[in-house]
Amino acid sequence: MDLTARAFWLGSPGHGELRDVGLFEPGDGEVLVRALYSGVSRGTETLVFRGGVPESQHAAMRAPFQEGDFPAPVKYGYLSVGRVEHGPDELVGRTVFCLYPHQSRYVVPAGAVTVVPDTVPAGRAILAGTVETAVNALWDAGPLVGDRIAVVGGGMIGCSVAALLARFPGVRVQLVDADAARAATARALGVDFALPEDALGECDLVVHASATEQGLVRCLDLLAPEGTVVELSWYGDRRVTLPLGEAFHSRRLTLRSSQVGTVSPHARASRGYADRLALALDLLADPVFDALITGESAFEELPDVLPRLADGAYKGLCHRVLYDAD
Repeated sequence: MDLTARAFWLGSPGHGELRDVGLFEPGDGEVLVRALYSGVSRGTETLVFRGGVPESQHAAMRAPFQEGDFPAPVKYGYLSVGRVEHGPDELVGRTVFCLYPHQSRYVVPAGAVTVVPDTVPAGRAILAGTVETAVNALWDAGPLVGDRIAVVGGGMIGCSVAALLARFPGVRVQLVDADAARAATARALGVDFALPEDALGECDLVVHASATEQGLVRCLDLLAPEGTVVELSWYGDRRVTLPLGEAFHSRRLTLRSSQVGTVSPHARASRGYADRLALALDLLADPVFDALITGESAFEELPDVLPRLADGAYKGLCHRVLYDAD
């Protein structure tokens, strides 16, 4: 049994490196997984890469199998798809999703992996963590048939939310982003697109995922009286200023946070973390989500790729990392 692996580490803010690691032999109830693909969560991971996690959030921001501590050195990530090489008979040979950092092989408890349905290609399954966040956001938001909805911010999370909202009957869904190139993505997802200044107002619900102050301010502008903004953006160590004077109170607007670390209270009584992730994987059977994967590179290139993702030199949505599957 090969118990060696290579892992991506953030050695210091802005500098990544590959390290050789040794693995413990899997015991009862554990699996050895060989990675096939992983995904870079551009918002959170590039913020971590820059060293932007505030000290007050170091504990809350820990990934399930993170090693090291913020700001660095740290091994961080949570979108991995691989094949089980050793473990319980019912899992050996199966393709699984795991909230694991970028690493070529790893040993985890069998309960930490979720089998990817046969209807979902392994290369698309890296989006499971992103779609899981979108599912939780919609549980928090509670959209209704016929709602007028805007999704402000056409990144991975915003596009995933828009793709799910497109399935709701009778809703008006518009993806809003400052990058006109997102119009093509919106078309692929089956939703309308607008630049911020052209977005339709009088919304019952606005989902914010641009991680910008300007985006959140625009969300408030787009609401109808008694409308709600669900905030998905995480700003790290940045402060945000909002116009909560003016007509905020007289229009009885609501600003609500949503975060994937806790199952929405609207679903908590009957759904747990495993249920939510399994649902996200089932939803990924829809090929429309392929529009969210806009770049890829080999695992060995990751130390050179992440700086370019962090500084914006590489555009796009989800960046897929390919591993040697021999």
